[in-house]
Amino acid sequence: MTEQLIVRLGATPQEPVQWLVWSTAEQDIIASGELTHAEQLISLKDRAGSRPVTVLVPASDVLLHWVTMPAKASRKALTAIPYMLEDELCSDIDSQFFAMGPRQGNQQAVAVVNRDSLQQWLSHLQQAGLTCHKLLPDVLALPVQENGWSLLQIGEQLLIRQDQWKGLQGETSWMLDALLHHAKQLSEPLSIANYSSLTLPDSPNLLQQAEPLEMPMKVLAQGALASQMNLLQGEFKPKRQQQGQWQKWRLAAILAGIALSTSLIDKGIQASQLASQKEQLDAQIEAEFKRAFPEVKRIVNVRSQMNQKLNELQQGGGGASMLVMLSQLSTAFAQSKVLPQTLKFDGKRAELRMQAMADNFEALEQFRRLAEGQGFTVEQGAINNTDSKVVGSLSVRS
Repeated sequence: MTEQLIVRLGATPQEPVQWLVWSTAEQDIIASGELTHAEQLISLKDRAGSRPVTVLVPASDVLLHWVTMPAKASRKALTAIPYMLEDELCSDIDSQFFAMGPRQGNQQAVAVVNRDSLQQWLSHLQQAGLTCHKLLPDVLALPVQENGWSLLQIGEQLLIRQDQWKGLQGETSWMLDALLHHAKQLSEPLSIANYSSLTLPDSPNLLQQAEPLEMPMKVLAQGALASQMNLLQGEFKPKRQQQGQWQKWRLAAILAGIALSTSLIDKGIQASQLASQKEQLDAQIEAEFKRAFPEVKRIVNVRSQMNQKLNELQQGGGGASMLVMLSQLSTAFAQSKVLPQTLKFDGKRAELRMQAMADNFEALEQFRRLAEGQGFTVEQGAINNTDSKVVGSLSVRS
């Protein structure tokens, strides 16, 4: 998927929500904005479309902790982690959800979040028609500094990442005071990689390193997509969405219909009174076969030739398959709204040639970019205007 929607939720439904649509192919922002509160998430449904949705939540609502595991501990030992952290928590462990992070030697990273908070975030997204694929604390989307901290201001909030599995998030007004107080207690100056235009307090124990100034959500989007952490584990793990896409299986459905019709004919010819109907069905089958494979000029045995075409589609040349190519290109067809009118498949060249219809020239160009982003080679041929549509010749090579 070359485009992704990244959303940053607040600790409460009344707090602002930042969002951004990011193109991984072009490494650039497609659209971005801020919502006044979580009830406006419904306005992002059309922007999400079939894109994966990555959600950032306030790190102030998530406890990030390292747990020392016994040597050679099995995976079953992870079930004991909630009890190992019981003294660190202010509430009952049954009300908390424990998500596992990276493992370093005998150190296991754990993220602890209140179940009600997690369910509330997911409920707001579900009510807006958004399916969350990844959810993580916002500070873990900041870059890690080997010998210092990372700092980013977004809205009225300040995010600080202290190391791989530690960070702070809160209002800028008191976070700056806390940062200055902490630095004064250190024997060595604290290096801060500042990704904001925010000016840090003057202190000999604070060394500010100005990073390239970018949109805050761009910095978080790049870090979130690169992160392997996901709070959605166990009972909260997202289920795979099954999306019916008729266009993807259109040709296969035609062939299946032909096969069914042929089977019915074989049984029907046993009765003489169906002879005239058989002739009509034979003609219809041949017409459907010619429509699906216009390159076949002569039909001798429609059943045999149909099976041969099915084998070609399933196996293809050079390991390529027409059905596989159509499946892989389904996203490009859906997002660009390009509709194939005719399809021809060259198994030896692993090449799909088509006449395609689109709303405008830009849609054909968008299809080309999306297909090439998936590793295909696309060549455009003649393009003509037909009424209010555009019809073009496309050659897609695996």
